[in-house]
Amino acid sequence: MVLTFRLTEVEQGVFSMQNYPIIDLHCDLLVYLLMNREATADTKAFGAGFPFLKSGNVAMQVMAIYTAVEEESSRNGVAQSEIYKGLLEDYSADVYQADPSFNSSNEGIGIVASLESASGICNEEEPLENAFENLETIISNVGRLFYISFTHHAENRFGGGNYAKAGLKPDGEALLDYMDGREIAVDLSHTSDALAHDILDYTYKKGLKVPVIASHSNFRQVWDHPRNLTKANAQEIIDRGGLIGINFLRAFLNDNDPNALIEHVKYGVGLKGGDKAIAFGADFFYTGDHPDKSRIPFYFPKHEDATKYQGILKELSSSVTDEELAGIAHANVERFIASNWK
Repeated sequence: MVLTFRLTEVEQGVFSMQNYPIIDLHCDLLVYLLMNREATADTKAFGAGFPFLKSGNVAMQVMAIYTAVEEESSRNGVAQSEIYKGLLEDYSADVYQADPSFNSSNEGIGIVASLESASGICNEEEPLENAFENLETIISNVGRLFYISFTHHAENRFGGGNYAKAGLKPDGEALLDYMDGREIAVDLSHTSDALAHDILDYTYKKGLKVPVIASHSNFRQVWDHPRNLTKANAQEIIDRGGLIGINFLRAFLNDNDPNALIEHVKYGVGLKGGDKAIAFGADFFYTGDHPDKSRIPFYFPKHEDATKYQGILKELSSSVTDEELAGIAHANVERFIASNWK
């Protein structure tokens, strides 16, 4: 086994604050490996390849199973869960399955899967019972799902994505009922405003035990974009003990100002209770074949890969307390795990 040396906060006092263990709530390595069968997790093709995670002192990385709204969606969802299982087997010297005992001082990189778009368990034409059969298969392969995002950009059978208008649909209600008490959070990062409202309303009125997070979202009050959270939804996530992972993509920060990432963090920390909710959700994905060239560069250079977390924390150190820095880096997610994973 390859041992990874990770400094505690106490030890950092002797060395430097630039060695916080990092927990990140979202990357798209699995779909990259699905679509590029010759590639490996040691890739440097995008920011969350294993070399970057190691260099950035990442203690835990959430691996999203991403699928579009298409005929092959559920097949692709299950296939990515098998790739995840393979990572645990093929890279056992580097990564391990994060579980309720996770601690950021552990050696290696803890990984846990999530589902970005419930299209990954059921396409638009399959009977709904297939969704729950596929979901059980995926959970069997990955061991645990941190969260499920019902949609991506587009509308699907579960609700409206962030570029759509639809709210929660009956299949979405059925999925929330399924998630009740299963230690899987619902993720609002890619919902329409209507879907976010309906999820919050439905889970509250039915008393469902479904944690609510936004794994990779910023704030509309700072940058007006439909991918970003309204103030009301952000505050509701915080009030429910959830997490908000700050997204590094330029389009969701500010088209021209790289310092906007710091402003999003400061805004989130400034919300009531926000200091216990803000985390990282960098959203690293493979941009090389992306059709929208107007988005280049997708990330500002100082946010472009997982080696950059420590520099971001250093920038933040003049604006937030040491306790808040540790919370953003890892402690807020650890607190969430301790409260919600049994």
